[in-house]
Amino acid sequence: MGANSSTALGAASESSDGHISAQHPGVTDLFAVLAYGEISAFYRLAEEAKLSPTLRGRVAVAKMAGNEMEHFRTLEQALADRGVDVFDGMAPFVRALDAYHASTDPSTWLESMVKFYVGDGIAADFYTEIAGALAPEVADVVRDVLAETSHSEFVIEEVRTAVAQNRSERDRLALWGRRLLGEAITQAQYVMAQRDELTELVLGATGDLNGIATLFEHMQNSHAERMRVLGLA
Repeated sequence: MGANSSTALGAASESSDGHISAQHPGVTDLFAVLAYGEISAFYRLAEEAKLSPTLRGRVAVAKMAGNEMEHFRTLEQALADRGVDVFDGMAPFVRALDAYHASTDPSTWLESMVKFYVGDGIAADFYTEIAGALAPEVADVVRDVLAETSHSEFVIEEVRTAVAQNRSERDRLALWGRRLLGEAITQAQYVMAQRDELTELVLGATGDLNGIATLFEHMQNSHAERMRVLGLA
């Protein structure tokens, strides 16, 4: 990052109430990476609905996919309000997020459900932790598009029922959940490295490198709780 860009970031970094300003250039990148995450989730869920052994499951996942599309539209509008085309904004993050999904491609219905609840939850933890330091109008958008919905209850029921009946399935999915955690943290680090402005935003939200380490620790704690809820811990 050059001196001029650092100066510009510093000038726009904090609002009068102590929150990171809505004008911080990293906010645009935050909205963009979230937008690509949401549209990726839409296509992923639409495809993985085929893995469901029941019509109930296929319909539930279709509803989840519809929810992700609504979130994408919210972010598309948020970017448009900032004068940014959503496709231009998302472009720098495509490779990193696609690589994550390629490395965690579920092979079974239950793996898909665990990835939806645990894997996507890890990403949500990362961004919602940051949201607390953002200007309220920015934080509201972030929290809105990352909020867990009633569809999560369907996932919990599906997984808990399956693992209660099959210990080997439980052990296999527990390993899958640990893999998702490792891949998600690697992805978060890689995504931050793509854009100086986004790195600056995360550092501003967490305070320093120690703050980022604490953030990852919180993510791991939340992951452990989600695994417990699914009956995998």
